[in-house]
Amino acid sequence: MNTRFPIYMSAGSSSVISAPFFRQIAANRLAAAGLLLIALFIACAAMSPWIASIQSSAASDPSRIDLGHRLLPPTAAHWFGTDELGRDIFSRIVFGARISMIVAVTVVAISLAIGLVVGGVAGFYGGWLDTLLNIYVTNAFLALPGILLAIAFVAFLGPGLINLIFALAISGWVGYARLVRAQVMSVKDREFVEAARALGASNLRVFCRHILPNILQPLIVQAAIGMAAAVLAEATLSFLGLGVPPPAASWGAMLNDGRSHLFDSPHLVFFPAVAVMLCVLSFNFVGDALRDYLDPRTRLVAGL
Repeated sequence: MNTRFPIYMSAGSSSVISAPFFRQIAANRLAAAGLLLIALFIACAAMSPWIASIQSSAASDPSRIDLGHRLLPPTAAHWFGTDELGRDIFSRIVFGARISMIVAVTVVAISLAIGLVVGGVAGFYGGWLDTLLNIYVTNAFLALPGILLAIAFVAFLGPGLINLIFALAISGWVGYARLVRAQVMSVKDREFVEAARALGASNLRVFCRHILPNILQPLIVQAAIGMAAAVLAEATLSFLGLGVPPPAASWGAMLNDGRSHLFDSPHLVFFPAVAVMLCVLSFNFVGDALRDYLDPRTRLVAGL
């Protein structure tokens, strides 16, 4: 029996995340900090123009070039200073959160959808389909480093947000497919699935109504951690010049622009690096909290 993640015996079972989860978040300072940081980054992504204008209306445009105020250190007018073109770093950090959040959510959604289909089909039907999808297709993608595959994809189609998202999704669906396959194979022969088959349920209904609700827990944990990986991968590709083209603000591109001024103006690198670090850490903290909450042994010890 799978003892790591709880098995719900029907599609109408209780919610995966409920009030005890938020109590555990409140008791875990790192998880609470991660949740607050994620909320902050989502707010920056959703209300970028308004948040950027809090500092100064003149510095709210992340693409506004002011060569007369280039490479300024942090001041009251420019909280994070300015870059080599006089653009305000604070507004670029805020607008860069929009790109990072869009990439994180869409990459994980597309990767999870592809992995759910491929892994679900392979684990549910088995046989030659499992051999084809798991051994040949999945292992073929695993043989290539994900970041190199994404670089090749973007280099071939050209930089851009859409190409960047699909490049990261193509290289990221494999982990979800293998996880879904393993979970489906552990659930498909259980008694409640056999009972649904005996009642005449179709394969699609059996999978969607009885198997899928019982494999969601590890997928949620993997998705939370996968968002951190997507943010880091987007920053890496943008640093290499393969992300969103200028003048759009991206944390990785800001790191690339500031590396030539690392010693004379270190704030050009410090603030976007801190933004990437905090975003990645926040998703990892929440992912760890979800993993602990969904582990029945941890919940038993915690009294949840």
